Amino acid sequence: MTITAALVLFAVTWFMVFFVVLPLRLVTQGDAGETVPGTHASAPADFKLGRKVKVTSLWAIPIWAALSAFILWGGVTVRDIDVFDRMAPANGPLVSE
Repeated sequence: MTITAALVLFAVTWFMVFFVVLPLRLVTQGDAGETVPGTHASAPADFKLGRKVKVTSLWAIPIWAALSAFILWGGVTVRDIDVFDRMAPANGPLVSE
């Protein structure tokens, strides 16, 4: 895995975890009973972005490490999931029929 691939994998993992963490412990303005004029009642009452970023990072780093280890292990390759046998054999040239 190249450095660029590792960074892309981390970014994708981080944002996926971030979108899971965003709605956790969300208190809306409607729930709090204090709706600011001009906003929806479903808008966050006290949004703490820094806390969400920290929680996301604490979860994303081990998930990214596990995914990276699985990719670098190499026990499962693309050829293992080629159910239609469209790929060439690993040790020889493509044989035309």
